[in-house]
Amino acid sequence: MSSLTPDPMAPATEQKTHKSLTMKKVDGKPGQVYYPLQILSTPTPTPTPSQILLRPTHLALNHRDLFLRQHLYPSPSFTTPLLSDACCVPVSPSPSPTQSNQPRFLLPPCTGWLSSPSAPESPFSILGGTSTNPLGLAQSLILVDKSLPVPCPAHLSGPEAAALPLAGLTAWRALVTKSGAAERGKRILITGIGGGVALMVLQFAVAMGVGVWVSSSSKEKLSRAQELGARGGVNYRENESWEKELLGQVKADDGGTGFDAIIDGAGGPDIGPKATKLLVPGGVLVVYGMTVEPKISFSMAGVLKNIEVRGTTMGSLREFRDMVAFVGEKGVRPVVSRVVRGGIGEVEKWEELWGEMKGGRQMGKLVFEVMEEDGEDGGEVAGGSKL
Repeated sequence: MSSLTPDPMAPATEQKTHKSLTMKKVDGKPGQVYYPLQILSTPTPTPTPSQILLRPTHLALNHRDLFLRQHLYPSPSFTTPLLSDACCVPVSPSPSPTQSNQPRFLLPPCTGWLSSPSAPESPFSILGGTSTNPLGLAQSLILVDKSLPVPCPAHLSGPEAAALPLAGLTAWRALVTKSGAAERGKRILITGIGGGVALMVLQFAVAMGVGVWVSSSSKEKLSRAQELGARGGVNYRENESWEKELLGQVKADDGGTGFDAIIDGAGGPDIGPKATKLLVPGGVLVVYGMTVEPKISFSMAGVLKNIEVRGTTMGSLREFRDMVAFVGEKGVRPVVSRVVRGGIGEVEKWEELWGEMKGGRQMGKLVFEVMEEDGEDGGEVAGGSKL
């Protein structure tokens, strides 16, 4: 028998697979549909010399993951794994000998942006659940280039580490690169405190010595923000003229007349007019999202006051590394609202987290702790221990 002819008596080689969490396509209009979750079985990848195979220990949700299921986010995919945030351990080999003593890693939650402070240098996309980027992190094995993993700060727990990447990067760029107010003595307002990005802005700013005020519709979230270092805050549902209340708080605190920057993730018709009243001349309104309405109003009064409106989306790989280094240096701990434990394939456990986000009940990040499931392919952690 030729050496090129398969031996019909030889046992079949079973191809190894791993699980990934994706959406299932069903009919429905944007905003009305809610795509179900499904589990796909994917061939286990084999890393090349320039790649590393990782296993997530913890994964975290972002609002974009809810918007994807509602078809309120561009280019949803039904084959690309969901999620942008993970804390991972390496399946041998590790990225480099110098990192072998730091077995946990974080991944930048987007691609196409290396270092430019202005905008991405090449086509930009965020990980998870879209056709614009083939990589999503809700899978039992993740294959990436060795240049991407960043050592996780040692003080972070697994859930805290998973909570950091997307929210931390977005917050860092909004505050440090865009606001012009990331220094001691400046004052900022963070609207809608309670979400992951807003909380990270709060924690970064407090660690830098910035004076922080917040707004929310929840007394509990306002109280928690003050525990984290906010100097004050207002409930915008209880007071239509909440900007006057805020200005009164600032004056009583240090005699100030307004804010150097406002960092907003809601958009809508009110933030522009309110910002014009709240910001000092030359102040900056940084907008990183528009969860209320995909537009804002800005009048001539803001122009005459020399107010700047600056949009910001995620950030570069350089900003990501700077952010992670700052977290390690200052001992910042992302706020985690809830952790659910389960296997990648346990859809009902995942639905608990999506349900909580849909209800808007969280104060901080929603995290999934990944437990290895029976029958799933194993692997060796760099250093030899069984995953």
